[in-house]
Amino acid sequence: MRALTRRFLVPVALTTFALTASACSAPSHQTGPGAGPTPVAKAAADSSEQLDVAAAPTDAPTPTAVAAAGSRGNGAKKTALTVAAYDKSTGRAVISKPSKRSPDPSPSSPSSPSAPSTEPTDGSSDAPTAGPSDGPESDAPVRSGDIIASAPAPGAPDGLLAEVIEVVNETEQGTEVRTKPTTLNAVLNDDKADGEVPVDPSTMDVEPLVEGVKFSWAKPDGITFGPNGAKLPLGSLRLDVGTSIATAKDAPASAAASVAGFVQLSPQVEFSYDGSGNGKVGKSVPRGAFLGLSGDWDAQWRLKGRASGEVKQRIPFAKLHADPVIQVGPVPVVVNLDLTCYIQVEADGRITLDVEQKVNGDFRVGGSYSRADGWKPVSTSEVKGTPITAKVTAGGQAKAVLGAEASVGLYGLVGVSAEFAPYLRGEAAVTATASSDGKASIVGNWALYGGFDLNGNLQLQLSIFGTPVFSKRVPLGSLHREWTLVSGKGSASTPS
Repeated sequence: MRALTRRFLVPVALTTFALTASACSAPSHQTGPGAGPTPVAKAAADSSEQLDVAAAPTDAPTPTAVAAAGSRGNGAKKTALTVAAYDKSTGRAVISKPSKRSPDPSPSSPSSPSAPSTEPTDGSSDAPTAGPSDGPESDAPVRSGDIIASAPAPGAPDGLLAEVIEVVNETEQGTEVRTKPTTLNAVLNDDKADGEVPVDPSTMDVEPLVEGVKFSWAKPDGITFGPNGAKLPLGSLRLDVGTSIATAKDAPASAAASVAGFVQLSPQVEFSYDGSGNGKVGKSVPRGAFLGLSGDWDAQWRLKGRASGEVKQRIPFAKLHADPVIQVGPVPVVVNLDLTCYIQVEADGRITLDVEQKVNGDFRVGGSYSRADGWKPVSTSEVKGTPITAKVTAGGQAKAVLGAEASVGLYGLVGVSAEFAPYLRGEAAVTATASSDGKASIVGNWALYGGFDLNGNLQLQLSIFGTPVFSKRVPLGSLHREWTLVSGKGSASTPS
């Protein structure tokens, strides 16, 4: 868990994933009859397979895979090697071999590796075949051109996906190498993987940003945390918040403004890769890919009092972060998820409200790639709301949002950013008229509305799949929905 101030102490474990449905699929490559590819090319074209996807083990050394230089097809192998240290600014890494007599880690050296098991769990070799018979690569566990994929490690909190460009020397910690960033197609090659990745709520690193935030979660194994954990569906997390907001200057004490409520969600990452056809000569770009964020959303919040009309009040109240690791065949793929939950209030300073709304629904945002069309945005949502409390006094308007900014990426590179903003809006109009006989009448109309806005962007870093880089951010396209919760009309007359 990253060190952040004033955060909840939540048990840390790697996320359990269940990849069960295709997020972006394409037909596998088929060789037609008649004149076809050479036997070598045909064998490469037919090497595509569906990789198993499972949770990275929590009771084993840091998952690492190595693809030997020049390997084709499923070239990556699970290995007992570990990344003992990494310096992002220079690209230098230290690769440690397992040994039966590993030195005790030194407290003063955070990059000292722990002692991993001496054998890989799947029976594959610890490292690619050694290079030349002399020089720094002769006894090194890796050589120039090898690809390393690692779960979070010392110096690489977002995981590491890199190509070795030089073996430097041997150190007490292991073999020092120089690396450069690489892409997923270099290790996944012509294989396939796809599915939905639920995020274990107990792995979320939470930083409250205002006083009084309460965090709760419920795991599928029946373990719960926080004041509302027992109430939650399995796999869900919940944030409760209550805070005062700026009140209109001329408002009485009884109209002091405040917002209180909760947001509950079950986020999941959607990941897909289709490299079929990459075995053909000249075909290095995957056929398809998808990265996205989806989930169910429930929220309930209350806006009370007369909010100030002088400022637009946006109050972030909690930040959440997780780095779930999925094991795609032998390759550990590190997903980075960030959420910032916020309250936002806009008002004209005239209307006094006591309104409460409950909303629930789902959302899905992401980017889908195909060779024919490139990257395309994906943005869908279905949300409905119901009023619980509805009281409007005087004329004016106000709007309260309980939303979240989210980003999802791979190996520390943001791929998709989105903002999901359910809101509650109230408005009232009061009209006064006077007649020649001296009588006056007052007519008022008021209404409460629920709605949501969803928007975001695809980022350049989606090229980590090995796809062409696009020149600018691609907007997801804004979704906007609004519905009437309740409305009313009143009138009164006064004698002369």
